[in-house]
Amino acid sequence: MQKTADPWNLTPQLEDLRAQGLWRELRPLDEVAGVTVRTGGREWINFSSNDYLGLAHSPELQRALAEGIAKYGGGSGASRLVCGTHRAHATLEEALAEFKGTEAALTFSSGFAVALGTIPALVGAGDTIILDKLCHASLVDAARLSGATLRVFPHNHLEKLERLLQTAQGRVLVVTESIFSMDGDAAPLREIVELKARHGAWLMVDEAHAVGVLGPQGRGLAAEMGVSQQVDLHMGTLSKAFGLSGGYLAASRKVVDLLIQRARSFIYTTAPPAHLAHALGIILEVIRSEHGTALRRQVHLRAQQMQQLLSESGIASTPVPAAILPVILGEASRAMEVSACLRESGFLIPCIRYPTVARGSARLRITLSAWHSAAQIEALGVALRDLL
Repeated sequence: MQKTADPWNLTPQLEDLRAQGLWRELRPLDEVAGVTVRTGGREWINFSSNDYLGLAHSPELQRALAEGIAKYGGGSGASRLVCGTHRAHATLEEALAEFKGTEAALTFSSGFAVALGTIPALVGAGDTIILDKLCHASLVDAARLSGATLRVFPHNHLEKLERLLQTAQGRVLVVTESIFSMDGDAAPLREIVELKARHGAWLMVDEAHAVGVLGPQGRGLAAEMGVSQQVDLHMGTLSKAFGLSGGYLAASRKVVDLLIQRARSFIYTTAPPAHLAHALGIILEVIRSEHGTALRRQVHLRAQQMQQLLSESGIASTPVPAAILPVILGEASRAMEVSACLRESGFLIPCIRYPTVARGSARLRITLSAWHSAAQIEALGVALRDLL
């Protein structure tokens, strides 16, 4: 391969990332079968996927995709507002709205696109966004893009949130996740709902890691806590518990109508393939069914087993309500070392480092699936005990 010049002098930046232990690389997998992944003749048990219900490789999903391909073919051909809206998109959005208990819903190509389209469409210069410090990068980027005044409160710090609400100007939007992606803990949604109502603010809740896993029929943490009707903007992903890809925003009819007019990440992109929307509608039925309830029960049993093993081994890990268990190790080099040792032992758990998490809080992020067996979790517990 011919060596290219470096007119922008990128080499020092790349070398600095390597020196800090922050270098990232893509590692293609040759085969994925449930929670087992293979590449280059080696096999690992995957404890890093967000496929919480194990639906990504389920027979139900395979049949649904085959049906969708037979009916709709491949790509959608255009943006939703040109000629890319198919009946499958409308049917899925109606089902998601009913699932979330809202008047309407709108689907996007990804969860990131939901945030980038929704927040700048609803608030702008003269308004205020109040964001939990640990919110996902998509929510932070969208808030910055909006032009609204951005205020950040320490993670789940209700007193600071209230102080910020007291001085906020214009339209006020409070943004939080329900289950936080890197810590696995829950937002105090009842208290946040009370504060936002007291101060006349809107509330946007990202349920990416809760939908499918928590609440009646898998409707999320807001439904589990009984505050769904007090949440103004329900954001979620279709790429985790749903096992496919995409995202959605469920809200009032007026909000969704405004997004269709103004959400740039919706308007100016080719529509997700209709066969995906068809399959997602079927998977939503699975999530809401008795089978879905059984899968959720299995996820929680596996998470409880993993927490118990960590506790018995004296490994610090905060008890969490869902399927994400962080083991915080501190420095990136230490987390990388442990991750590499686990990989040699047959476990895939890449370490999470800055800038995804704060400096000095590098960690293993263990995620559980309904497909994990008790024996696999026991084996990981032994490996962690021996390493830590």
